[in-house]
Amino acid sequence: MAHQAGYITILGYPNVGKSTLMNALIGENLSGITPKAQTTRHRILGILNGENYQMVFSDTPGILTPKYKLHQAMFAAISSSLSDADIILLVTEPGLKFTHEDILQRIITTKLPVIVLINKIDTIDQPKLEKEVEQWAKLLPNAEILPVSALHKSNLDLLSTRLVKLLPQHPPFYGKDELTDRNERFFVSEIIREKILMNYSQEVPYSVEVAIDSFKVEESLLRIRAIIYIARESQKAIILGHQGKSIKKLGTEARKSIEEFLGRHIFLELHVKVSKNWREDELQLKRFGYNLHEDKEL
Repeated sequence: MAHQAGYITILGYPNVGKSTLMNALIGENLSGITPKAQTTRHRILGILNGENYQMVFSDTPGILTPKYKLHQAMFAAISSSLSDADIILLVTEPGLKFTHEDILQRIITTKLPVIVLINKIDTIDQPKLEKEVEQWAKLLPNAEILPVSALHKSNLDLLSTRLVKLLPQHPPFYGKDELTDRNERFFVSEIIREKILMNYSQEVPYSVEVAIDSFKVEESLLRIRAIIYIARESQKAIILGHQGKSIKKLGTEARKSIEEFLGRHIFLELHVKVSKNWREDELQLKRFGYNLHEDKEL
């Protein structure tokens, strides 16, 4: 039997459940999940292998109107993901209107298979769901529409079966034992940033980036030194908290999650540095792994 493999782009607005969907499909928590926007800032690949197929899911940042160069880099990651896609999954939720005409036109005119996933169907009744399906069928007449609940894994088996049928014939792109294209350092920084999103409010979490400064494997544990970069001096005191209580709590929560993810004991050291206007600094963004020029097509 011929082998099938392809890239599947997961696209949608912030907080519609893209990361929850990919994590549920591959059976691992690779992408951060919080109720806040910008949880996913990078394109993250999740790889699902079967005996005769390989699905390479691209979890992309939520679609937004760029305000900073950081947002431009996030948008470039979306565009890049669409450029090499074999299948497009457009994730939405009940009551959400799609207003980005440039992306919508690209989806309308594509010759690729498109599946609209109406997520969070556990939150509405059947008549409202039928209305949602009807509206999307009019907007994207060439797309398949599938109601799902990523959180409760409803209809995900049906989705997986359909995706396998749509995959092109191709050898595996990655080793059959690989789960993602990202390394451990990347996921450690993402776990720390996720905890920041969960523990701090207002603008602070969105002004933060995390970089791994040191990653030393020792016999009994892994020593990690992470730098939390903030955009303004006034935010430093907020991250630290009174007598350092906030950053201590952050470190404890992050350490536990990192240990669970890596399956080993770690020593986590957190430091806070000010990098003024890093969200507008192309050199800093490049250092943090962003690329503003991945794709100019969108």
